[in-house]
Amino acid sequence: MTGAAVPAASPAAAAATLALLLLLLLIIMSSDAREPFACDPKDERTRGFPFCRASTPIPERARDLVGRLTLREKVKLLANDAGAVPRLGIGGYEWWSEALHGVSNVGPGTRFGGVFPGATSFPQVITTAASFNASLWEAIGQVVSDEARAMYNGGMGGLTYWSPNINVLRDPRWGRGQETPGEDPLVVGRYAARYVRGLQGGGGGDGGRLKVAACCKHFTAYDLDNWNGVDRFHFNARVSKQDMEDTFAVPFRMCVMEGKVASVMCSYNQVNGVPACANPNLLKKTVRGAWRLDGYVVSDCDSVGVFYDKQHYASTPQQAVADAIKAGLDLDCGPFLAMHTEEAVSGGLLNEAEVDGALLNTLTVQMRLGMFDGEPSAQPHGSLGPKDVCTPAHRELALEAARQGIVLLKNRGPSLPLSPRRHRTVAVIGPNSDVTVTMIGNYAGVACGYTTPLQGISKYTKTIHQQGCADVACRDDKLFGGAVEAARGADATVLVMGLDQSIEAEFKDRDSLLLPGRQQELVSKVAAASKGPTVLVLMSGGPVDISFAKDVPRVAAILWAGYPGQAGGAAIADVLFGATNPGGKLPMTWYPQDYLASVPMTVMDMRPTRSNLYPGRTYRFYRGQVVYPFGHGLSYTRFIHTIAVAPAAVSVPLDGRRRPANATTAPSGAVRVTHARCAGLSLGVQLDVRNAGARDGAHAVLVYSTPPGGGGAHWAPRKQLVGFQKVRVAAGARERVRINIHVCKYLSVVDRAGVRRIPMGEHRLHIGDVKHSVSLQAERN
Repeated sequence: MTGAAVPAASPAAAAATLALLLLLLLIIMSSDAREPFACDPKDERTRGFPFCRASTPIPERARDLVGRLTLREKVKLLANDAGAVPRLGIGGYEWWSEALHGVSNVGPGTRFGGVFPGATSFPQVITTAASFNASLWEAIGQVVSDEARAMYNGGMGGLTYWSPNINVLRDPRWGRGQETPGEDPLVVGRYAARYVRGLQGGGGGDGGRLKVAACCKHFTAYDLDNWNGVDRFHFNARVSKQDMEDTFAVPFRMCVMEGKVASVMCSYNQVNGVPACANPNLLKKTVRGAWRLDGYVVSDCDSVGVFYDKQHYASTPQQAVADAIKAGLDLDCGPFLAMHTEEAVSGGLLNEAEVDGALLNTLTVQMRLGMFDGEPSAQPHGSLGPKDVCTPAHRELALEAARQGIVLLKNRGPSLPLSPRRHRTVAVIGPNSDVTVTMIGNYAGVACGYTTPLQGISKYTKTIHQQGCADVACRDDKLFGGAVEAARGADATVLVMGLDQSIEAEFKDRDSLLLPGRQQELVSKVAAASKGPTVLVLMSGGPVDISFAKDVPRVAAILWAGYPGQAGGAAIADVLFGATNPGGKLPMTWYPQDYLASVPMTVMDMRPTRSNLYPGRTYRFYRGQVVYPFGHGLSYTRFIHTIAVAPAAVSVPLDGRRRPANATTAPSGAVRVTHARCAGLSLGVQLDVRNAGARDGAHAVLVYSTPPGGGGAHWAPRKQLVGFQKVRVAAGARERVRINIHVCKYLSVVDRAGVRRIPMGEHRLHIGDVKHSVSLQAERN
């Protein structure tokens, strides 16, 4: 109305308006940060070029683009910080980004700030693997790729992520074991395939479009960083054909062939005297040839320079470049190829056509990502933005992943779960009791927010907090007194102990499996003084010898949380107080400290020696004493297995084109996998899982097999995991679980010559306390 007074805005409304204006400004600034995109229809330089026509098959587009490049322009594209080609409207691109368990800023391709202050930080991989829940692994990958695409659209990230790490956790001391899904090749391979499918969008196989491009690393036999004077840059991993086929190659084969990953990274180390990034048998013959990689091979950062100036494998930089590209390397993380490839070509060590081959592989992946399709916002996933990062649903998935990965190792009495009514005051003690970044492990970014163990427990009951040790090194007892007094005065005590990146990390392998410093002393003194039950919670990537706590009644319960991510403290508290029924199981063997004396990290053999002076590695071959075995994990309820349907015998049809005499060999009548008709050859098991307790719970069904002869043959594992599945069962209910075991893949073993064979005869399946025998019989046509 004319002359009417305009009411003054309330302080709250003014603040809301200011916040909206700031958000709009940040969005504008973020969009301005984006580099100009290739194949802009408004760019006259590229108008009409075939490589910009989205309707043209991608291989043709890639060939057209490569054909327009000069040699100097080509070599600039061989490095992770690929150079721009202004005359073709192509900007520079940073290939190196990381997404191990959430979008990370470890690589230079991704940064946080503005409207992207952080991203969802899921539990470290070793913790997520303990869930044995493949659908969870894929769901995490989907969330991470949503957030990665959102940041790309906002000009804050790339689309090529050098994750996951799928090296088998061969040795408990490895500082990077935390990044891996554990020690079992099947679990690691299944994780790789499902996480990659989540990242890439599931449709990335056979030249399909990619949401983001994943990378399985580090190929291969890479599981030593710096131990006893030997570092990864100088290490020559001596691996038998048997162990290569049986252990080290399995996850990578599954990642490429089942996950359809867009990239494989070769490792720093040598394998039997040849650098992995200069080994045509590994890269060209195996990864691209036998496994049919549809993508590119990238070096670990400066690997080519490493095998030149540290391993002295090549006589000149130009020869090193030629060795790498001829072996099948397409992209260098580092400047080495960009610096020396042109000289290698002019010197006759390398053909320009071989450089073209490398570029075809990298450019094809970029085109599958839509990077040459014009305006990014008009493409699939182009609408993702700040609103799609750190969403409530993503935060809840991070919390649920942490809950599923926590493993209950011990529960005397039982003492857990705690009760807020009975345990009105809880002493929370330990160097990891109120940590934040420790919970997300390495290769992490900036988390959306943190809930520490102390904060999580405080939501259930009153807490008394004492750190006990200044840090995980725990070098003195200055803070012990306060911790002991807190335990004396509380109704229950929770000790949050363990490791962090100062103890185990990239570049840092462990020299001990014991708790660092005086942590064990603190636990023992607090447990002795505690008025109520004492619960030990461990954060670590690798296993810890806690025999003292396992066998002592005063420590009533033990939880392993790994590195549980941004919501780790809430998840720990939910398990402690029974809001969550723990269902995680250990993805690696926990060895006693004296195991280390007979197992140098540099010895790659998986199998024990006949003299038993070398005891072997992992649950598949090691027969000695353990602190806790692979697959161990308790629950607040009791699950009972009953086999409902399983065959007593399975016929293995042999290829009729093979001569029967060649189909088997002496050891147990084992049929070569290549001589069997493997397509569709599976053993179906139907299992009833009954929850006999009073609490709902999730249970990981682990199916093991022991080959004929009880695994007694030197070349056969004593048992091996052949299938697993996570199932939720309500209290008093029963659920039917169906597991198909591929005979050729999972009931086969590998002989000393590296030949995979299917032993004929009686295979024994183990599922909890239930055993079932099935006879494999060769069927000749």
